[in-house]
Amino acid sequence: MDYSEFLKTHKVMLAPMAGVSDPAFRQLCAEQGASLAFTEMVSAKGLSYANERTAHLVDLYDGEALAGVQIFGHEPETMAEQAKWIEEALGERLAVIDINMGCPVKKIAGKGDGAALIKDPVLAGQIISAVAQAVQVPVTVKTRRGYYEGSETCIDFARMAQESGAAAIALHGRFATQMYRGEADWDCIARTKQAVTIPVIGNGDVFSAEDALALFSTTDCDAILVARGAEGNPWIFAQINEVLETSGEFGHPISAAPLETGCPTLAPTSEERIEMARRHAHLLHEREPRSVVRMRKHACWYVKGIPGASAARATFNACTMVEDFDHAFDAMLSHLSQVDASHGGVE
Repeated sequence: MDYSEFLKTHKVMLAPMAGVSDPAFRQLCAEQGASLAFTEMVSAKGLSYANERTAHLVDLYDGEALAGVQIFGHEPETMAEQAKWIEEALGERLAVIDINMGCPVKKIAGKGDGAALIKDPVLAGQIISAVAQAVQVPVTVKTRRGYYEGSETCIDFARMAQESGAAAIALHGRFATQMYRGEADWDCIARTKQAVTIPVIGNGDVFSAEDALALFSTTDCDAILVARGAEGNPWIFAQINEVLETSGEFGHPISAAPLETGCPTLAPTSEERIEMARRHAHLLHEREPRSVVRMRKHACWYVKGIPGASAARATFNACTMVEDFDHAFDAMLSHLSQVDASHGGVE
């Protein structure tokens, strides 16, 4: 696959997010126009131990024709072997394997994985090369502006990734030590785009359709990954696609994924947000009843700003079954029916 060509019709993608981008969430985002969705990041070491819980992370939902899988680790041979296993397991449904070289959290970077590899470009290059040689699908790298705050290394890192066989680089405009503080620096994405010939995918601080248009316009990036902006808001993909397709920014369709009939492109109503949360909970329950507890954080994201959200959050955090969430959502709808939504208080 020519990944440059692929990105021409897959410009707005759901980023891999640990504990978030599971099959249920990917399905909802795809229905709203995400042209590709990535799995949660998967431990290559965990897969090598035949860890059932780890392998479960690459499960696709029924109807998911194409997905991206992100892996992490720091052992080139293990990364290559498990990338090959993923390719064999998913077959034609696998679009791309992404290597996480940007996760800054201690339990990942502290073990030499994720963002820690920014500090060891030689090892990072060995990993990229090993994985790229082991699989037929494109191999991409997701990384950050640099490791230490104030020390930008992304251009050299991107050049190394290109030379090592990466088909594209996804760049988050923050330093690893910055975590998610401050604002993402999109200028580093633009500078990196000018420095390499492989596609550059922009990431960081896309919370609206206007943000997405600005990221494309100011960096000339080839595609974007939406992460936190999609939490509790899968509609963001429909909104981004509409803005891009009507902006004249591109001379071809942005999204390869058809939107569902009646998909709202305006901000959803409070009732629509609650009903989407309900559907999300049921999708989780249908796949694995025990996993419905993951809905607690999703539910809080969906209802943020809706009258009664503060009280609902405490209720969500006590939910253990899908019926519990149904009762909580019903209570919120009942509360809304007593409040003039257009003039009620916003929390």
